[in-house]
Amino acid sequence: MKQNDNFEVTADQQAHFRDEGFILFEDCLSATELGALQDGCAAAISNVEARMDAAGTDVSGINHRGKRYFEPAHPDDFPSLRDVYFGSLAATILKATLGPDAYLFLAQYTVKCGDVGLKFSWHQDSGYVDFPHPPTINLWCALDDMTVENGTLYLLPHSRAGTRELVPHRLDPETNDLTGYFGDDPGDPLEVSAGTVLAFSSTVFHRSGPNRTPAMRRAITIEYTKHPLINPESGEQLLWAIPFLADGETDNCPFITAGSPASEC
Repeated sequence: MKQNDNFEVTADQQAHFRDEGFILFEDCLSATELGALQDGCAAAISNVEARMDAAGTDVSGINHRGKRYFEPAHPDDFPSLRDVYFGSLAATILKATLGPDAYLFLAQYTVKCGDVGLKFSWHQDSGYVDFPHPPTINLWCALDDMTVENGTLYLLPHSRAGTRELVPHRLDPETNDLTGYFGDDPGDPLEVSAGTVLAFSSTVFHRSGPNRTPAMRRAITIEYTKHPLINPESGEQLLWAIPFLADGETDNCPFITAGSPASEC
């Protein structure tokens, strides 16, 4: 597992992001960061199942007990993850892709259980926001080795999707997912090791297959915006808007304290 003290985004990687909408950083999380994210995932699954137990159900939105879980991990509730959300690695990637200003919009675990984990349909993450907005940047972090067999992510680069824009999505009745691509391109699977980070625009189409292995397949997606997302009709803020970067600096981030790893970005 590599340390990320000297991490940088190259000019070629930035050009690939502009052209295709994503950059892959293999094996870039430190052992400490990866361990914290893995521990947090176990707590997140327990949270989902506790709510299901209280409601007397095995399906809650797009969560399916024993099959797949999607659970937010707010830094108030998961303080051990703050150095990942607001650390130097995230800051470096965001400055190269999103720009000098960034807010934490959402951090969410995505888990496919062994043998019976469900697929997830082709979609753009922006398809889950029901008003026009600038694309967000997602940092998808692999918490396990990812393979086709355990349901890894598939990407459809902008050049093959035929668009860089948000397109209309519709509900997939089989899984309760939204889906927005109906072509024949199967996409490119990401077969990567635990600790890999994928940075991608919220307009990039992606999907994942079922997990056909005995073990869980775990990931977390950490999403950032240029500014808070405000619904133009209601005036209400969507999800989180936690300040991280302002003109490339972290002075206004409420979760960064002097001497923490995040304070050095």
